[in-house]
Amino acid sequence: MLQTKKYQFWFCTGSQDLYGDECLAHVAEHSKKIVEALNASGNLPYELVWKPTLITNELIRKTLNEANTDPDCAGVITWMHTFSPSKSWILGLQEYRKPLLHFHTQFNQEIPYDTIDMDFMNENQAAHGDREYGHIFTRLGMERKIIMGYWADPAVQKQMGSWMRTAVGVMESSHIRVMRVADNMRNVAVTEGDKVEAQIKFGWEIDAYPINEIADAVEAVSQSDIDALVEEYYSVYQILTEGRDEKEFRRHVAVQAGIELGFERFLKEKNYQAVVTHFGDLGSLKQLPGLAIQRLMEKGYGFGAEGDWKTAAMVRVMKLMTAGMKDAKGTSFMEDYTYNLVPGKEGILQAHMLEVCPTIADGPISIKAQPLSMGEREDPARLVFTAKEGPGIATSLVDLGDRFRLIINEVDCRKTEKPMPKLPVATAFWTPRPNLKTGAEAWILAGGAHHTAFSYDLTAEQMGDWAAYMGIEAVYIDADTTIRQFKNELRWNSAAFCK
Repeated sequence: MLQTKKYQFWFCTGSQDLYGDECLAHVAEHSKKIVEALNASGNLPYELVWKPTLITNELIRKTLNEANTDPDCAGVITWMHTFSPSKSWILGLQEYRKPLLHFHTQFNQEIPYDTIDMDFMNENQAAHGDREYGHIFTRLGMERKIIMGYWADPAVQKQMGSWMRTAVGVMESSHIRVMRVADNMRNVAVTEGDKVEAQIKFGWEIDAYPINEIADAVEAVSQSDIDALVEEYYSVYQILTEGRDEKEFRRHVAVQAGIELGFERFLKEKNYQAVVTHFGDLGSLKQLPGLAIQRLMEKGYGFGAEGDWKTAAMVRVMKLMTAGMKDAKGTSFMEDYTYNLVPGKEGILQAHMLEVCPTIADGPISIKAQPLSMGEREDPARLVFTAKEGPGIATSLVDLGDRFRLIINEVDCRKTEKPMPKLPVATAFWTPRPNLKTGAEAWILAGGAHHTAFSYDLTAEQMGDWAAYMGIEAVYIDADTTIRQFKNELRWNSAAFCK
């Protein structure tokens, strides 16, 4: 489910013909070597494709429009090797529609003190050409990412690789379709939002289906398919009957198997990549989807509870951005529940009624079937585990009426001080940066939701870049946050982003 296109990124070098053919031959040679080295570095998640040096307005415009129409091209990386008059780029940039990285580097790492002459100076003018090029972006008011540093530096290469994941998140956003099963939870404000504006800004399609249309798909699943999936569950997870009759327990688990298969088949048939449910509208479903949703998230589907389509789409975006990442620690839907306010041990217990993605699990994952007061259905089976330790980010996309705002909070996940044997749900425990007091106050000032799209594997920079490409406001809550400065930032953003 997380398989994306085999995306590529184009590497385009800018120059001009002032210094003759020999200089241009060196420019092409240098840019080819850089592309070859970057591809061989192991630090880029996607392939770089070298393109001939761009000099004229016509060639620049043609190349950037070809990038627009190439379905495998997720973005363009540009570098101005020599002085590159930026007026030649105006029309091409105005017509360009995909993410763009301005790579501010040069071929040589060190000034060749003993041999440097004017020929070298003329040929190696990135410090000159990239400033001219950067000016036209600012003049045009266009969004771009700037990375400065030596191209062979692994840290710079990794920064480029990180940006590539953001670019893929931008490209894939326009392919996200969210299936709403029923509607938002009644009288809840933060899960609501303007679906038309979301499609304009992010490309998301958010469609509603009556619950029983999906329930019919669940009923159509054959018993043999259900039995086979239950056997898979029993082979993968620890089974905790906790005194329940084993046959009865297995029947509860089988209900979730049918829901997983029915939902996934419906999602595939209708071409949706994210789903929301609501415990207040379950139709003929025997249980609130729990284990089934957890498994779907693990496969890469986005999810939001109580009709929260914004979080469902964000979970999908963030899972796409981490696709294929080595040693990924996981991405999930999450919800703030309750605080620990003991001095020195402050934090927020994260969980949900059932639906937390097992990609974030640390250690064994168990299946339990426990009563649930909401939904008025039989006891739903669910996966129970605790989350990994380490840094992560929690994001909340909120609709402020006149604009969307993405709130990005850096958090530190750790284990709870004591086990919670009576809590039959998957949990995480984190302390927001800079600390619980400031982090929680800033989150509330920004209008953040109780639902979040959480990831260990993405950075605040990546999500901020994604928001910038989407043309929406982003605010950061991190180690440097103070309430006085944060209030001012929100005021400034109100002026900058109001329509």
